[in-house]
Amino acid sequence: MDIKDIQNLIKFVSKAEVSEVKYKTKDFEITIKTPLAGSEVSYAQPAVYHTAPQPAAAPAPSQAAAPVAEKQETASDDSKYVTIKSPMIGTFYRKPSPDKEVFINVGDEVSNGKVVCVIEAMKLFNQIESEVSGKIVKILVDDATPVEYDQPLFLVDPS
Repeated sequence: MDIKDIQNLIKFVSKAEVSEVKYKTKDFEITIKTPLAGSEVSYAQPAVYHTAPQPAAAPAPSQAAAPVAEKQETASDDSKYVTIKSPMIGTFYRKPSPDKEVFINVGDEVSNGKVVCVIEAMKLFNQIESEVSGKIVKILVDDATPVEYDQPLFLVDPS
């Protein structure tokens, strides 16, 4: 089984919406766990670990109309804020390193050019600077989580 076969298997498993798949041959074993079960892909023979693609979580069908109305109300309130978005795909970090303080918190003032977070992409840590001055109203991403290109990271009140 080559890397393309493994990648195709990972894509198939993520689309199939199953929590875990095990594949064994005489000298090879692979276990793929999707976000439903833990989001880790592990290989038994070569000790290598790889994160499976995480599909967007679909809302539970049991959600009532009230939370939807609440989300729409929140969205209209958020329209007066400026969004700082991710300029790349990577892992979002609020601190420059684990032993340092966070760059910013809710309620902090930011100015144009101030570093607000770090995004790790391919082992490079890229400092993300604010393109707007104002007060941080909301942090939209948890620390050490993957982010997509153009994903909203912060809401800033420019007034």
